[in-house]
Amino acid sequence: MELLHSGKVRDVYLDPGTDELILVASDRISVYDVVLPTPIPDKGAILTQLSLWWFEQLAGIVPDHVVSATDVPAEWAGRAIRCKRLRMVPVECVARGYLAGSGTTQYRQTGAVSGVPLPPGLVEGSKLPEPIFTPTTKAAVGDHDEPMTLEQVREQVGPQLADELVDVTMQIYRRGADLAAERGVIIADTKIELGLDEHGKLTLGDELLTPDSSRFWPADTWEPGHAQPSLDKQFVRDWAAGTGWDKKPPAPPVPDDVVAATRARYVEVYERLTGKPWA
Repeated sequence: MELLHSGKVRDVYLDPGTDELILVASDRISVYDVVLPTPIPDKGAILTQLSLWWFEQLAGIVPDHVVSATDVPAEWAGRAIRCKRLRMVPVECVARGYLAGSGTTQYRQTGAVSGVPLPPGLVEGSKLPEPIFTPTTKAAVGDHDEPMTLEQVREQVGPQLADELVDVTMQIYRRGADLAAERGVIIADTKIELGLDEHGKLTLGDELLTPDSSRFWPADTWEPGHAQPSLDKQFVRDWAAGTGWDKKPPAPPVPDDVVAATRARYVEVYERLTGKPWA
């Protein structure tokens, strides 16, 4: 296997004999675009298995990049996917159904998120009247994604592909949010990666609706007006922000209790969504 790219969480290898990729999810965790020095045990396997579950649930919306979840080197079993090579779209596709994170900051400053105007009077955690498409730039490792408007996306990738990105992103969010709601989980927002296959067909890549790419809130504790209890990596962001760290490398090591609590959240949301125990 030839290592092509090592990202914040995933390593991408080329299988020279097939021209297929092996996408390996590590136990690394990043916050504020910086990789923390302490891994979260089982994290990569949870992200991989939850993504595979979601790919299956949402298969009717758009093709995905999965070739095989089992035909991978033994040392990466459970945390790797054999997948198609895609020409990735240079836009992070984000859907929001609730006001949170950077969306809250934008709304307080402008009354809009990524150029989408929202009604007055919303607070952190508010449910939006309708889910919205709020894309961002796709920054290199160490840089920060920046908000984009739909018009900027159209200028970058063309109007037809931009409209496809919106349609697919919103279908995935709505269907995913409905399935999660049946299991007592709110998906406040999510980020997906889309690319074009060898035939130019839009295809899902990377991960899907995981606690690294989404905000998951327990539905029974949702209460607008403040930060929500989370089942995602927001717990680690909050810990990191509370240390006084300046959000630049190197990041501080993560204490054992924070590691354990983070792993427990990832396991809990996997089990809630899939209905299967984490083994």
